[in-house]
Amino acid sequence: MRLMQPKPTEDIPVGEKWIYEIKYDGFRAVLHWKKGKATLTSRNGVDLSANFPEIIAFCLDFEEEVEQLLPVQLDGEIVILNTKIQSNFPLLQKRGRLKAMDKINQAAMARPAHFLCFDMLEAKGKSLKNDILQKRKESLYHFFKKITPFQPVDWHKPLGIVEPFSEPKAVLNPLQAHLGEGLIAKRTDSRYIEGKSHGDWFKIKNWRTVTGIITSYNIDNGYFELSIYRDQSLQALGKFKHGLDGEALDTIKTLIRTKGEKHGNTYTLPPAICADVHCLEISEGDLREPQFKQFRFDRTPDDCTFSKVKEALCMFPASIELTKQEKLFWPKPGVTKGDYLIYLRQIAPYMLPFLKDKALTVIRCPDGVEGESFYQKHMPDYAPDYVAGAPSGNETLLHCRSIDGLVWFGNHGTMEYHVPFQYMGKNTPNEIVFDLDPPGIEAFDLAIFAATLLKQLLDQLQLIAFVKTSGNKGLQVYIPIHENSLTYEETAQFTQAIALLLEKKHNDLFTTERLKKNRHNRLYIDYVQHGKDKTLIAPYSPRKTEGATVSTPLFWNEVKEGLSPETFTFAHVLTRVKEFGCPFIGYQQARDEQDLTILKQFLQEK
Repeated sequence: MRLMQPKPTEDIPVGEKWIYEIKYDGFRAVLHWKKGKATLTSRNGVDLSANFPEIIAFCLDFEEEVEQLLPVQLDGEIVILNTKIQSNFPLLQKRGRLKAMDKINQAAMARPAHFLCFDMLEAKGKSLKNDILQKRKESLYHFFKKITPFQPVDWHKPLGIVEPFSEPKAVLNPLQAHLGEGLIAKRTDSRYIEGKSHGDWFKIKNWRTVTGIITSYNIDNGYFELSIYRDQSLQALGKFKHGLDGEALDTIKTLIRTKGEKHGNTYTLPPAICADVHCLEISEGDLREPQFKQFRFDRTPDDCTFSKVKEALCMFPASIELTKQEKLFWPKPGVTKGDYLIYLRQIAPYMLPFLKDKALTVIRCPDGVEGESFYQKHMPDYAPDYVAGAPSGNETLLHCRSIDGLVWFGNHGTMEYHVPFQYMGKNTPNEIVFDLDPPGIEAFDLAIFAATLLKQLLDQLQLIAFVKTSGNKGLQVYIPIHENSLTYEETAQFTQAIALLLEKKHNDLFTTERLKKNRHNRLYIDYVQHGKDKTLIAPYSPRKTEGATVSTPLFWNEVKEGLSPETFTFAHVLTRVKEFGCPFIGYQQARDEQDLTILKQFLQEK
């Protein structure tokens, strides 16, 4: 079957008849679901079911809840999600190329795919294509609300919905923050028309624009090669063809044929002509969906560097002028301020949820880890309004709620981000945290053992728990809870009871003694730190350590012998998040699902 496809445009249509959705970077497909059978078919008619068994299995497991509405056809996108906004297309491509079922099943367990639906083409075996989009959306939501509890994107369910919004900003703001692919604009009164012979669906890409040097042209396929300088050597960045046409195309072809050197079917050109090219990312050594934008006669080839390409791909806020990026912030691993700012921008979708709505205390190191440092929790006079938090006496607390804020802090030398356990202006915690502090990094195995025992206790209390490195020498175990579900007095009673239980069981290994001189090389279980207005290092915050380590969320199966906190540096953390996902990605959902019944019974017995 032919699917309705959005038409590309640079301008976002606006008006009462338009809705806006995230455009995910995935495989377009239709889910055909009838009793006893579900299949996924690509827009080219290829059966994708075998490559995404987790989606098919979910449908069959939940068939009873929707049986009265079957058979259905759902139009949507197969994606592997990094966040609820950003998908991982390179990882999805790898999954799509797998043939062996054991490898497919391993991949499905490691990074489950989602099928996110945005249209309903058939319900109860009846075509809905002649219904207007608004009515089809109502049918889609009616169907999904049978699969309880309903959330548009659920980390435990590989079937979900692409939410529509009435204002483009509601999509644009998170899309840009999460470095997503783009948005789709749709008319609510449109019928489902196959192909692109309509004026009802439009796609607007969230382009990154890189500047490079045109160095070759293939006369057979019409592709130009874009290059940049890396370590003073010319390096190919990728190829492009689309967007360069008409007089501009004729001019560059003439120039290449007169100035270039022919080798077989390819002309090469010495570095001279610079150009801006749109793309989505650089993946597997090539530009994703490249499109020529314009020549840059105001640039010289020396301006076209790998560091500037990395910066362009990050889409830094225009409100901030990045300064002194070449300065070494962590000399030992050679991490510059520019490297650090790129880390902050890319990790922002994962880190910001743990900073938002919380008073912020930072450690600033304007000259890097070896220079002077100082704490700051109040807003300085020169700070912009977007880092302002709640009033505190005659001063204003710091707060980081946005990409602009995070990059501003980094640009001003902020190296560590510490947050309390309650929302700003509130008096009850929204999480419980145990800080497991071994006597030194050489005794990190003690933290692993303590975290493992703690996880067993929390499992018995049926609590959902998360774990991360401190970024220094210990581990920290988190229990997300709803605000107002427990008081600080209750959480103090709980953390003390658990800490004393562990200490009693292994008093040769663990202690609750606050004085270091009395710990005698035992791991300190710090339950006192969990209190109102006390702070802990935020997930994904860097640390003021020589090795540029990061307080890194972990999967529980990683907490075992051989784990080392020194592994988790900037480069490693960004790579692991892209490959394996974020272990804390379901933190908010866990807070919503957290059942404190047994914990409260435990407190009553104390």
